[in-house]
Amino acid sequence: MNTNYSIRDEIRDFWSERAATFDQSVGHEIFSEAERKGWQRLIRKHLGEGQGRAALDLACGTAVISHLMHSAGFAVTGLDWSDAMLAQARAKAKKRGADIRFVSGDAENTMEPKDSYDVITNRHLVWTLVDPASAFKEWFSVLKPGGKVLILDGNMGKETWVKGLQKLWTKVTGKPPASHMSPEMMARHQKIRSRVHFSSQMPAEAVVDLLRQAGFTDIVVDRKLSDIHWAQARKMPFLRGLERMVQERFAICARKPG
Repeated sequence: MNTNYSIRDEIRDFWSERAATFDQSVGHEIFSEAERKGWQRLIRKHLGEGQGRAALDLACGTAVISHLMHSAGFAVTGLDWSDAMLAQARAKAKKRGADIRFVSGDAENTMEPKDSYDVITNRHLVWTLVDPASAFKEWFSVLKPGGKVLILDGNMGKETWVKGLQKLWTKVTGKPPASHMSPEMMARHQKIRSRVHFSSQMPAEAVVDLLRQAGFTDIVVDRKLSDIHWAQARKMPFLRGLERMVQERFAICARKPG
């Protein structure tokens, strides 16, 4: 066994293996105009129009959020440390004719210049962070004074009543609920989850506390995402769609003083 193989390496390799099929999953890529409009509404609500401002999309994956930011008028840099994800992202941007810069890097240590971005975005990243307190300090440093971070995530570890239904379904039928991951990938996902900072639950309040400790102010938690979730749920199998509607998902926007 390679003793230098860390949890961060494991996370990178897991998402690299997911890259080829990542955009096939509802909740990753966008499959309806209703969902697209929901994301655009959310971005404009918290960040306003881009007007050429510099945006850094952390753990950009195949660049779903990067493209939404680009269409809102931001000058976007997408950062990810999975070469496989970045290959998909670059191909998508080329196909769409979108002028998005992509760089390989670690969201917890971006190596981007200090005070260089007006906006930082990320989706489904914070729960994967090994050291979110350190990461938030890094993001604070990279933002220009007055810049904002927009976190799109959720308390995925929280049990919902729909999870209970899914377990009952499995017990009665012997069939696991529909999933976009194989049992082997699901097991790897759970193994990773058990070793990150937010290994069980990730309530918005815990994220807010760490943002505040990093120096962020004017922190807003937005739970009004039903337009996005309803559009996603309509494209999912029934139980997965129902779970999407009841999960504790949120956007958190915070500002660097200046």
